[in-house]
Amino acid sequence: MSQPKKILLYQYKFEFENGPEINFDVELNAQTLELINKDGTPKPEWTKLAYDQCENCPLSPAVEYCPVAVNLARIVETFRNDVSYESTLVTVKTPERTFVKKTTLQKGLSSIIGVFMATSNCPVMDILRPMARFHLPFATSIETFFRSISTYLTGQFIRAAKGLEPDWNLQKLLVHYKAINSVNKGMSSRLMNASKQDASVNAVVILHSFGDGISYFIQRELEDIEPLFSAYLDPQQQHDQAAEATDPLSPPPPP
Repeated sequence: MSQPKKILLYQYKFEFENGPEINFDVELNAQTLELINKDGTPKPEWTKLAYDQCENCPLSPAVEYCPVAVNLARIVETFRNDVSYESTLVTVKTPERTFVKKTTLQKGLSSIIGVFMATSNCPVMDILRPMARFHLPFATSIETFFRSISTYLTGQFIRAAKGLEPDWNLQKLLVHYKAINSVNKGMSSRLMNASKQDASVNAVVILHSFGDGISYFIQRELEDIEPLFSAYLDPQQQHDQAAEATDPLSPPPPP
């Protein structure tokens, strides 16, 4: 008898100033991080693979439906009449902690859509799947860039440990994000035809802006955060810190 799948659950609650409260659960297979789609989710015409298909889509024409579009259909249907700038109090419960933020609907939806797109079995977006495990709602641009690069470098460390060639210079990361941006662009076009209002569309546009800025971050903003890593750059400081840590007579660090 097979064991039941362990579920990773992210619970979203949207509280509007003038409107009903909307609850939205995101369930992932805890082992594979694949999005668990509820049976009976509608598959409207715009979810077919050939409907405004992403220009870099690697899927065969034998695949009838776009996996990302099918999963986003539930979000589109729920928020199809809502506008992007509508104010809402968003509460996100994860297994580890709870996040609360008053923000615009498009920013709250961007957080959910980011998880959906990374976990819907799109070959282009699969590289983002580890970030879904360490989901950070309402992340700023610099937080998103930092997490993207950190995740990618962790993947390269794992590749090296498995005897595969790593990409320590981040050259292929830019290639991946160029492909990801094509998917974001294609999905924005799909949603534009599917939504009566613009909340879902603008949520994807926000994701597109993150992906579009990753090359600038690598080239420019890494210099801005370089001082945070001074301990990695000063061998003598690292040596002194290591010596203090192993000296039984050294005073404890300040609280």
